[in-house]
Amino acid sequence: MVASTTATTTHPATHMSTRSVARLEIAVGEDYEQFRARFEQAVPALDRQRTLGLVAERAPWSAVLDLADENGPLGFMIYWKFEAQPLFGLAGDHARCTEYMMGNHTIAERMYRYDAGTLLYAPLRTTIHESPSGETVFAIDRPSDTFAALGRPEITQVGRELDRKVGTLLRHLGVPVPDELT
Repeated sequence: MVASTTATTTHPATHMSTRSVARLEIAVGEDYEQFRARFEQAVPALDRQRTLGLVAERAPWSAVLDLADENGPLGFMIYWKFEAQPLFGLAGDHARCTEYMMGNHTIAERMYRYDAGTLLYAPLRTTIHESPSGETVFAIDRPSDTFAALGRPEITQVGRELDRKVGTLLRHLGVPVPDELT
């Protein structure tokens, strides 16, 4: 259950809400590089050229939906990726971590129509990283928790759908699915 409170700060044009978010860290039971490669096969990079081509030609939304289904057959695409260890290795850190922004703009649009501010949380931010004990971990904040902060049932409902989609992705990858994502 998400605890959420709403308050206005001393500046009348500022709205502040606080909430609790479940952070899920799931041990994948697999070598870091092997799991990362399988993840990136299951969640391919956004086809930016084709997507921007649809924008340039002002294609119908149905064409955007079709391309998203083709590009992200499991419902997600990678919008951004950052391999952290090469940079943090300069400070002597050795743990590997790849951070991703993964999502699906056709799902995000179903929330955006109610509040453009949903894009603060979409795409979803995830990591595949090595724990201090060297275990490979997939981490994500439960989507329904982040989207519930916007206080719109229509948006929270899509967040719950995203919980289940992340669970389906993990199941596809052979990773134990926590109850929070079912």
